[in-house]
Amino acid sequence: MHIVTGGAGFIGSKLARDLVARGADVIVVDDLTDGHKFVNIADLAIADYLDKDTFLDRLGDASFTAGIEAVFHQGACSATTEWDGRYMMRNNYGYSQLVLHRCLELGVPLIYASSAAVYGASTGFAEAPANERPLNVYGYSKLQFDRYVRRLAGNPDSQVVGLRYFNVYGPREQHKGSMASVAYHLNQQLRADGEVRLFEGNDGYADGEQQRDFVYVDDISAVNLWFLDHPEVSGIFNAGTGRAQTFNDVANAVLDWHGSGKIRYIPFPDHLKGAYQSYTQADLTALREAGCDVVFRPVEDGVREYLDELAV
Repeated sequence: MHIVTGGAGFIGSKLARDLVARGADVIVVDDLTDGHKFVNIADLAIADYLDKDTFLDRLGDASFTAGIEAVFHQGACSATTEWDGRYMMRNNYGYSQLVLHRCLELGVPLIYASSAAVYGASTGFAEAPANERPLNVYGYSKLQFDRYVRRLAGNPDSQVVGLRYFNVYGPREQHKGSMASVAYHLNQQLRADGEVRLFEGNDGYADGEQQRDFVYVDDISAVNLWFLDHPEVSGIFNAGTGRAQTFNDVANAVLDWHGSGKIRYIPFPDHLKGAYQSYTQADLTALREAGCDVVFRPVEDGVREYLDELAV
């Protein structure tokens, strides 16, 4: 069986869906305190659902762990605006430590979600300590676990892979609220008001010209599955397109799909000044050297596929 923590969430539910399509028995682990997430897995024939706390308890049960083939650890608080550091470290760091230790004891592959938020204020995006400068406690929680993995499992006997997700967008992110992707919010704005809203210039960038590495969720799932198929490969790798595109590019892709609308630029929020990544672009050198040959969609293609699916 394959375990997907955070399996009712955005990326986790896509990964669970693709594993089921492969014929795998999938156990989804999540915390459905926010019950709205159930829609992401309601139509998915999973083997079982476990609450996060129940899962941690059952990791000590040999009859349960004997059937685990791999763990995809996607569960985390991903709110970059959450400043309760104690909660964030307990949820993202402590929980991940427990899962890591048990996977190493069992010899079970662990593929986990890290984040490009570890780079924060850096202008370099290779997987090197010199580039790791998080701007928020979310990014720090992810970085600290990566550091822990490097120290504890630098040369593991069983596979341990951390994937630093860049700006992921795509279906089944509606429950994320303010943390949903730019593409999601722009589509919602256009449908409601006939316009999309982007930030004015900041950090030397013109209006809407801030750049991020926007990556489609299907491609992120494909990278996870590539590592599942290559258990001999371990390490921490970037998961992005390797190509920065502007927020204007995303907005224009949304406008093109609808065939109408306009862009309006709004003042850059004071509370984000000094705590905002104006540029990200995954360095894919390590990923490609590992042999991963997943082809990543540009924004123009990914947004079109995304909105096509939302329209069904």
